[in-house]
Amino acid sequence: MNDVAELAGFQTGFVQRPDVVFTASSADDVVAAVRHAADRKLPLGVHATGHGLPGPVEGGVVVSTRRMDGVSVDPDARTVRLQAGVRWGQVVAAAAPYGLAPLNGSAPSVGAVSYTLGGGLGILAREFGYAADHVRSLDVVTADGRLRHVTSESDADLYWALLGAGHAFGVVTELEIGLVPVRTLYGGSLAFDGRDVDPAVVLRAYEEWTRTVPEGLTSSFAAVPYPDIPALPPRLRGRYVLSVRVAWTGGDGDRVVAPLRRIGAVLSDSLREMPYAESHTIHGDPDFPHSYYGDSAVLGEWDLDAVAGVLARTGPEAAGAMCVVQVNHLGGALARPAPDSVPNSVPYREGRFLVRVLTMADRVRGREILDPAFALLAPVTLGRAVNFAFGAGDRGEGLYDAETSKRLAGIKSRYDPANLFRTDFGVSG
Repeated sequence: MNDVAELAGFQTGFVQRPDVVFTASSADDVVAAVRHAADRKLPLGVHATGHGLPGPVEGGVVVSTRRMDGVSVDPDARTVRLQAGVRWGQVVAAAAPYGLAPLNGSAPSVGAVSYTLGGGLGILAREFGYAADHVRSLDVVTADGRLRHVTSESDADLYWALLGAGHAFGVVTELEIGLVPVRTLYGGSLAFDGRDVDPAVVLRAYEEWTRTVPEGLTSSFAAVPYPDIPALPPRLRGRYVLSVRVAWTGGDGDRVVAPLRRIGAVLSDSLREMPYAESHTIHGDPDFPHSYYGDSAVLGEWDLDAVAGVLARTGPEAAGAMCVVQVNHLGGALARPAPDSVPNSVPYREGRFLVRVLTMADRVRGREILDPAFALLAPVTLGRAVNFAFGAGDRGEGLYDAETSKRLAGIKSRYDPANLFRTDFGVSG
């Protein structure tokens, strides 16, 4: 079956033209797809929601898992089992009646499994760490066509590799992950007009503020140039919006964010106490499919001039294409080693900030914009984040540190010596 509609997803900028599309409704269907690809020595990739495609696909086999959408919450154990096609919005809704929350990202339409296999940098990441740090078990079909139930005790190396680089080691059909006891949080966005307030001033104030916040407070800075079109609310049309997004469960939120409100004239302020089920409103990510290309850099140190330089190069007048810049404050629980019970391959935990740049340009023009921007950050860059290589998955360098890469390669040579899983973010054996 080769069905274009089956491969439709959030990312519309890359064309997938596989030889065969398997529509999976069960783990048995995935086993059949993997064996088909292995027997014919065809590369195999997975398509769930289409948010994080590493690039175009030509030939090979693609497994569509969107029909595998089962969610089962165990409120006593504070865990949830979710299948390969589940989106985070489904998990938030299923956990909320029990006063529990998953460690989801900012967009409810993102696939939960793929997000977690890439580490999972969530709304409450500085309080609870990476989503990968909370995985109890995974069901995965490996290159030999075998369905394995993997835990840190049963298959220590494979478990470690899946949580951080799972795209290269098999097709995860289901996983069990911990939930956290969160009913409400203080969160939202504080926005400024970048034409009225110098972006470098907001950046400086934001970074200085991050040095003072409680360890468990998670935040990010974003710069978004909005086009002047009727589809947008009047308050956004034609504006260069600089915003700080906040998520905090510790109480007294207005006092904690007070320094931000003194930066300058506020364009909008949505900071408030909210049910966790409304946490997707903090970032307000677009919910419609579109084309985009981008990359990321994990910074070991803060360099105001370099980050401000990125904004200058990607601003509304400079880039010639719409660009979105986001700076995530790392540290807190993210900086701690993976728990002994959940060892994983998520790298660069010592990073202080993550800079993400996304452009609506095509890949060629996108690299012309991104390469000079990330070159400014190179002196303080530790590496890149696999979940935020928006279409740049063909550029494998920097996704893992040297020690992690070496161990991943060794495990890859044991579980996938023919490199069957190579159409996503590859790890060489």
